[in-house]
Amino acid sequence: MIAGAPLSYWFGFHALVVVLLAIDLFFLGHKNEKIARRMAWGWTIFLFCLASGFAFWLLRVDSHQHALEFFSSYLIESSLSVDNLFVFLIMFRSLGLSRDQQHRVLLWGVGGAIIMRALFIAAGVSLLAHFAWIEDIFGLILLIAAVRIMRHEPATGKPSKLVQWIQSGSLKRVPAKSEELELPVAGLPHRLLLSPSRFLLIILAVEATDLVFALDSIPAVLAITRDPFIAYTSNIFAVLGLRSLFFALSGMMDRFRLLHYGLGLILGFVALKMLMARWIHVNVVVSLVVILGILGIFIIASLIDDKRRRTSAAQAGNS
Repeated sequence: MIAGAPLSYWFGFHALVVVLLAIDLFFLGHKNEKIARRMAWGWTIFLFCLASGFAFWLLRVDSHQHALEFFSSYLIESSLSVDNLFVFLIMFRSLGLSRDQQHRVLLWGVGGAIIMRALFIAAGVSLLAHFAWIEDIFGLILLIAAVRIMRHEPATGKPSKLVQWIQSGSLKRVPAKSEELELPVAGLPHRLLLSPSRFLLIILAVEATDLVFALDSIPAVLAITRDPFIAYTSNIFAVLGLRSLFFALSGMMDRFRLLHYGLGLILGFVALKMLMARWIHVNVVVSLVVILGILGIFIIASLIDDKRRRTSAAQAGNS
């Protein structure tokens, strides 16, 4: 047993991750936007089914508790990643990245996120095992994150200072060279060039964004499970679906204007669950029902609000 699971489980899971990344790299980067979006939806649904199958496998070979913990953690991580997608969308729009380059940046980002999550989960589990008061610190971090997400409007369209710095320093009109990547930027009359070194800055910006995101999401997952294998695999399944989910939702993210309130409530619920753990034990089934309920309510509310906005805009245009 290594970190809560047999060594064969760890090898088997990482072999699956390598296969999934290879498929993503070589087969899912279609240049036709409509085909690429359909493939992104198909891959997102496939990964969700695969994660559900993994939960069922845990149910058969491990325990009912671990299967529920995995699926609850996966749902939390996946739902919170939607808020992260808004940040990526604003970043890529501001820098004028083509679909192909967005695909490549996010693939590098997924690789870095896998390493980052492994380190964060190992550190978090170790700290919680040795220092009981760390649980209160994590709970407070989650409460602060919940308030921040609920006060944050995800679709402002304003790039961060980091993106503005990259934008001002990375895009220049220079003679084309063999080692540079030609990058057409929407809305500009000329063609711009993005050198590999500056392309690296964009990848680092994505990793920095994921680092901030992980500081919120990892404590949320550790509030559901302390098993390193369950926490890690649920995180990685969610991270693997991040790129395809981005391309699947990139044209309709503005329709989910109210979702960040739901994400804030989920984080708030998990924070209270962690802070009150000494006195009140919340069953993992209850946690799963609450998470699914909040997500369902705010997704439906967002779609209703979007339809109302579109109807009002159409009526204003006709008048």
